[in-house]
This record gives sequence, C-alpha cells and structure tokens, in this order.
Amino acid sequence: MVQSHESRLTSWVDVESTSDFPIQNLPYGVFKKSDGFTAVGVAIGDMVLNLAEVHEAGLFSKTCLAKENVFARDGLNDFMACGRTAWKEARRRITELLSLDCGTIRDDKALRERALLHMADVEMQLPVAIGDFTDFYSSKEHATNVGIMFRGKENALMPNWLHLPVGYHGRSSTIFVSGQDIRRPLGQTKADEADAPTFGPSRLLDFELEMGFFLGTGNKPGERINTKQARENIFGMVLLNDWSARDIQKWEYVPLGPFLGKSFATSISPWVVTLDALESFRTSSPPQEPKVLPYLEGDGQDAYAINLEAFIKSEKMDEPMRITATNFRHLYWSMFQQLAHHTVNGTAMRAGDLCGSGTISGPTEESRGSMLEICWKGTKPLTLTDGSERKFFADGDTVIIKGWCQGDGYRVGFGEVRATILPAEQVDL
Repeated sequence: MVQSHESRLTSWVDVESTSDFPIQNLPYGVFKKSDGFTAVGVAIGDMVLNLAEVHEAGLFSKTCLAKENVFARDGLNDFMACGRTAWKEARRRITELLSLDCGTIRDDKALRERALLHMADVEMQLPVAIGDFTDFYSSKEHATNVGIMFRGKENALMPNWLHLPVGYHGRSSTIFVSGQDIRRPLGQTKADEADAPTFGPSRLLDFELEMGFFLGTGNKPGERINTKQARENIFGMVLLNDWSARDIQKWEYVPLGPFLGKSFATSISPWVVTLDALESFRTSSPPQEPKVLPYLEGDGQDAYAINLEAFIKSEKMDEPMRITATNFRHLYWSMFQQLAHHTVNGTAMRAGDLCGSGTISGPTEESRGSMLEICWKGTKPLTLTDGSERKFFADGDTVIIKGWCQGDGYRVGFGEVRATILPAEQVDL
C-alpha cells in the first residue's frame, strides 16, 4: 500500500484510536441541528466541524473557495462541482485548522462552540442530491456464486462478464441515508411449480454488501472519461446496501434485468470518505484474464484495502451478530474501470451521480456478501444467537454494514449504514 505522511498527524480534538474519524480521514457529510439549521460538516472523532461556520469566520479566505460559501448548503453537490483543486485545498485547510499545533478554532471559545458540534446533537442527512444511480455487478466471486446456483458450474459467468463491467441503471428517488427504515416490498412472484404468478409481499428479502462512489465532476454528452481521468472525477465513497427482493427479481428480470426487485430501497452511509483520505490504502488490483480492451486498462494499483463487515440484529437479540467479513480489494472491476465503461459511449455524468460496486464477496464462505450466497439459495439456513433461523430477512431485522481501512495506530472508517425492515404495506389483494 502507498505510505503517507498523514499517518503522523494528530488533532487537538480528542479522538479514540478505534474511531473511524481521525484527522487522517475528515469525511464530508450533511448535518441538521435541532433548530432545523442544515449545512456541510466534517467528522472528527465524535464531533462535527460545521464548515459553513468556518467559512463564515473567513477561515477559507486564502483558498479558491473564498468567494462563495458552498458549505452553507443541504447537499455536497456545489462543493463537489468545484473540482479536485478545491477538494485538495479544502482538505489541506481543514487539516491545518484541526491539527494539534493550530489554535485558530481551538483557542477561540466563541468560534469553537459555534463550529464544533457533538454528533449526538445533530441528525445526519442524505449527503448528496443524487441525480442518477448506477449499480454494477463487479465481484467475480459473487457473480460466480450466483451463476453456479442458477446455471451450474460450467456456465457460472456469462460470456461478457470478463470483458466489461456489467451494470444497470437504478432508482435515485429511493436512496436513503443510514437509520431510515425500509418497508418490505410488494410485487409479483411465481413459484417454479405454479402456473401463474401471485401478488404479495416479497418472501426472499436480501441485502447486498456494496460500496458506492460519488461523481464530483462529470463530462459533457459525447465525451468520455478514461481510467486515468476517473481518479480526478471521483469525489469519494460511501457504504452501500442495495436491498434486493430475490423472488420479485427472479420473475421479472428476463429480458431487461432488475426493476421492482431492486428499485424499492438502497441505503448509504452519511459520511463521504474522499479518495485523498484513502490514498494510503490503495493497493494492487486483482489479475484480469483475458486481457481487457485498451480503454479499460488501469495502472495495476486501482484497488483499495477496505475491510467490510455485515451484521444482523433480530428483535429478540441484544447485540448484532456478524454474518460476513470481506474486503473491497477483492472487486474484479475497479471503480475507475466502471466509470470509464459507463462513459465510453458518451453518457454524461454529473456532480452527485452515484455508482454502486455491486455485491462484494470474497473467496471464502465467510466472506460472501449477500444472504443468497451465505445461505446458498436457502439450503443452508443461518442460525442466529437468539436461536432463530434465517434464509432471508424477517420483518423487524436490522441489517448493519461497517467498513474501515486500518492504518498504523489509526483507522480511516466509513461509520455504518443500518436499516430495520418494516412489514409490507397492507393492501386489499
């Protein structure tokens, strides 16, 4: 992995060594106070630095962000659209202000009280006004597992899978921030032995352990973003759970792919971790055979060592139970390849567009990223600590995903994305 001088930084804000949010991280999010005030902030330990207040105090005066307070917003879009130069200057300035030897905010009691807020006293919002959402299918292990279940070992991967990042366009209107519960969807399903479909609640509700990346800057229609440029266009990453109704999806997906079985809910974490914060954890990409076409070629260092875990907590359990542990570095198609492929036909991307990685599964049974795989299509039920079994999720279950990169004495984390499953809407059938 790439080494960075940032590993030696410390802050005047108290940060536990196990915190996801040391000064090496500084992820961006949008918070709301009890009086309704909403703005962009940065996480540091268990505090939030109110960047709108910092800007109002003139502390960005010597940066390219001096003219307009892009942090006095209810979304990150305006800041992201400023481009990489602005992102780097903002990170440099925020790091300086929070560093141990800087007293600009620390020693100004009135400013510190206005600008530094306890996380427990604010409500995190959806960080970005999301325009478009694309979900990829980029884990070779996941695609192979699913292929074996439905087509057999000899035909596990479709002919195109090793040549391009497979994806589909999702629904941005049902992307929710962590903590917002989701309702079990209704739809058509058809049992294998049935002559006709029936309508009702999905019985095979699943999660997908993913990560997502936000576009900070995009491209004009007809232009494309290559793999080298992609690093300059991507602002940062979040944890992502792309909920799936497997029974609805199975009946509807031929021939056009996912629709109602996927569009009802996608959950993301509130803090956006920048690529600059992740640079120290960039690592070797998985080998790709056969050789990819030239427009998809990378530099061999396009993966990131991000630890990922998923947990379940039933209504009867006191503590969550871990059900899988994997790593983002296993992803076969990198996010830079995903973006290059997405735009190779001239598709225009915009600030705030979100792309999901697809389910991230690892090479072992303990690292599978969905209940479909963990329970192997329902044939290997999961026994919970309360004694109950799961093949898929039940109403009242809470699903939690966590992620972090481990540094030398610190971690760069994403917090968590969690949601509880509510019963389906009651309707007259």
